[in-house]
Amino acid sequence: MGIDLGTCNTLVCVRGEGIVLNEPSVVAVQKGTNKVINNGNAVGWVAKEMLGKTPGSITAIRPLKDGVISDFEITEAMLSYFIRKVNGRRPFPRPRVVIAVPSGITAVEKRAVLDSAERAGARRVYLVEEPLAAGIGANLPIVEATASMIVDIGGGTTEVAVMSLADIAQCESVRVAGDDLDEAIINHMKKAYNLLIGEQTAERIKIEIGTAVPDGNARTMEVRGRDMISGLPRKTVVTSDEISSALQEPLNAIIETVTRTLERLEPELAADLVENGICLAGGGALLRGIAQVIHDATGLDVRIADDPLTCVARGTAIYLEHLEEWKKTMESDLDAL
Repeated sequence: MGIDLGTCNTLVCVRGEGIVLNEPSVVAVQKGTNKVINNGNAVGWVAKEMLGKTPGSITAIRPLKDGVISDFEITEAMLSYFIRKVNGRRPFPRPRVVIAVPSGITAVEKRAVLDSAERAGARRVYLVEEPLAAGIGANLPIVEATASMIVDIGGGTTEVAVMSLADIAQCESVRVAGDDLDEAIINHMKKAYNLLIGEQTAERIKIEIGTAVPDGNARTMEVRGRDMISGLPRKTVVTSDEISSALQEPLNAIIETVTRTLERLEPELAADLVENGICLAGGGALLRGIAQVIHDATGLDVRIADDPLTCVARGTAIYLEHLEEWKKTMESDLDAL
């Protein structure tokens, strides 16, 4: 079983079956306790619908922050639920699990992922770095002696890596990603309209009219929220151009990370990238115009991977197929003992 444990979504794939589960990384618990409501089933889509709408007695929590575990017990409950859900139809109760983790996480954060997965019911746990999994899932020639560059813009982290000969030659992980784009939209609505909106509304604005560059095709959207002055519900109309300018700050942080990684490359690897270009993966790759912005900043060809949202999960599935050959290169729960 391969798991892309993401800040926004968790995807699970099973060897030979592909992706079998794709749900939000959200858990609804009883306030003041870590008891998951609905008999432990308020996880994923059920819990996401509750975000920002819960009464005082219930809290909807995203247990991963910036790509790493911020709430250990709730992550464990979430993983248990997903493993149970996927395993419900299968004879083997304790699967071997490959989990994709951000390349910049610390030893303590890795330990937390290993422990959570083991206690959630995994027999053996292997960790693979997200950019490697994304590169494999995007069908990049990462095992060859040529440079392959991936920019994986997730919910909590952006992973920028150049890979060659089945390993990472240069990489940087920055904790600026999809969530920060949502945050920028929330702040823009406060400043420009005195309107308070929630995370779900901000995400909807980003998906429907968000763009990295004003494209002359001004789209508009009606936005509802709470007026900060009167405190009453109100609606207003926003345009794609103003959302584009609101997103510039987090986007610039991502572009700086890309250029910094390129500046540190060996000359031969840099030469390969002139031909091979950059591949974008992760949900952030779906933002309109982002490929153009990165192309303008680097001068390199930029393409978006097929189905960028599932690249990392598909990569963990391919890893599972080659587990015997590649497991020497992966961190596992045995190494941590």
